[in-house]
Amino acid sequence: MVPVKPRSVSQLLPSSFQLFAYFSDFYVPILKWVLLSVRDRLKGAPDGFYVVVGGITPTPLGEGKSTTTVGLGQALGAHLGRKVVTCLRQPSQGPTFGIKGGAAGGGYSQVIPMEEFNLHLTGDIHAITAANNLLAAAIDARIFHEATQSDKALFNRLCPANFYGKRAFAKVMLGRLKRVGIEKTDPNQLTPEEVKKFARLDIDPETITWRRVMDVNDRFLRKVTIGQGSEEKGMTRETGFDISVASEIMAVLALTTSLADMRERLGKMVIGSSRAGDPVTADDLGLGGALTVLMKDAIHPTLMQTLEGTPVFVHAGPFANIAHGNSSIVADQIALKLVGSEGFVVTEAGFGADIGTEKFFNIKCRYSGLTPQCAIIVATVRALKMHGGGPEVVAGKPLDLAYKSENVELVRAGCGNLVKHIENTRAYGVNVIVAINMFSTDTEAELGAVKSAALDAGAFDAVVCTHYAHGGEGAVELGYAVQRACERHSAPLKFLYPREISIKEKIALIAKSYGADGVEYSPEAEKKIEIYSRQGFSNLPICVAKTQYSFSHQPERKGVPKGFVLPIRDIRASVGAGFIYPLVGTMSTMPGLPTRPCFYDIDLDLATGKVLGLS
Repeated sequence: MVPVKPRSVSQLLPSSFQLFAYFSDFYVPILKWVLLSVRDRLKGAPDGFYVVVGGITPTPLGEGKSTTTVGLGQALGAHLGRKVVTCLRQPSQGPTFGIKGGAAGGGYSQVIPMEEFNLHLTGDIHAITAANNLLAAAIDARIFHEATQSDKALFNRLCPANFYGKRAFAKVMLGRLKRVGIEKTDPNQLTPEEVKKFARLDIDPETITWRRVMDVNDRFLRKVTIGQGSEEKGMTRETGFDISVASEIMAVLALTTSLADMRERLGKMVIGSSRAGDPVTADDLGLGGALTVLMKDAIHPTLMQTLEGTPVFVHAGPFANIAHGNSSIVADQIALKLVGSEGFVVTEAGFGADIGTEKFFNIKCRYSGLTPQCAIIVATVRALKMHGGGPEVVAGKPLDLAYKSENVELVRAGCGNLVKHIENTRAYGVNVIVAINMFSTDTEAELGAVKSAALDAGAFDAVVCTHYAHGGEGAVELGYAVQRACERHSAPLKFLYPREISIKEKIALIAKSYGADGVEYSPEAEKKIEIYSRQGFSNLPICVAKTQYSFSHQPERKGVPKGFVLPIRDIRASVGAGFIYPLVGTMSTMPGLPTRPCFYDIDLDLATGKVLGLS
């Protein structure tokens, strides 16, 4: 299929943001930033309708959530004549080359150019990787230098005299002085006690939570020992790597509202504690400004398009299982102003509604101040069959006949998972629509069973969609349903928990939404809760890191698990991003490669330069 010329981009954006340059009968796509100044220029304009797309608990069969998000955008913009912007996350190269593949949608509901979307795009994830690892290097370097120098020598190197013999604190150091209670701004006036107080961070290596990152799946980097070179003088430390999109800097990018806000958040990031128990921040290490410089271009969303020419903003890419799983606040804010009061912004929340949609409301909306009118839950007949007790799906093996032949009872058994997601999502005060992503093997009876279960559970509507095969045309009925749901919405946004209650109380309420009977904490988690509460971080929202494949912590437990207790093995504080980060069960922040990764199928056509096998 040849991509059609864009119809909505030129209506929404100034000519300086034109996406395409045309040459005779073909065009060359040009990736463009959408500057934050667009939002500022449209400050007084009304916002459009705000729609979030989540899903049932994911299965290896795939539910087509990204495809549905793109298809809905195409339906609203290219078929129903409404102004629309679709907001998506930038894919990580971990799943792109690992087990999942790309995230551009599928069939006739895709973002293009797909290769650029799934690979480096404008390099935002690389900027995050560089910034994260610069901070990691600074942590270990500072520990090394403090261990090998006297207070005076350390201070003299931190505040060296210039060519004229004069000394001055760097701008970032002034904040450090205030935090330790020193009012002086002249380095020469500090007493020996003040010199020590200022210069020595005295980081306790056992408390460091900041890890290095890279944007590939590599299980052998989950636990490593650094500092084994002879010049490091035996100062080894056990640490590990996370995948880049799990970096707090990614979360900062996604939750920031301005360049000034990003600078503040980056500087506030806590990397560990001093031996006295005080939090140590990126600004204490002198890094806040440098990190902002590395991230200054990444704050701007990237403009792309769908196959049918409707605009797409791509920005930020935190995973939903190990981070908060939503694209950026600034992309949504800009889009809402651009579409105007009668337009629509469709944004996607990662994985199932228990993870991505929950964090969308309780973290993203809490910081953005935006109120969605409609939430979509994407479901498929065959995924619901799996939740109903269908046979195990194994990669590389033929799909069991149960998923390709009619079995209404199996579908009904699996609808409990859908119903649970509907109930949880309705609690936020939005109208909920179920989008049934249809496959060719689905029967009318099976589709009818899903629709009935959804409507009985209180869904505003349930719509069968064929956007994979038919593009926007296959999601027109979904588009009509979304319009009605948004226009009839009047309820206020409700959060699952207030920020003011304790860390444990907030975790308990989230666990209850999963269906857990309670929560148990490891000694390490208990210790972290005590530390973060004492340090003043207990009022932050909660971002649970757990498997996406179950309401519980056990991925094999499908449907609606009962009788489980949620185990919290560790807790981290993403203070700059603005949330507390409990790790559930065996959840890892660095994925591993499967036996047969996607990269086997990826290659380059050397004659044309076209990327092959990327999906």
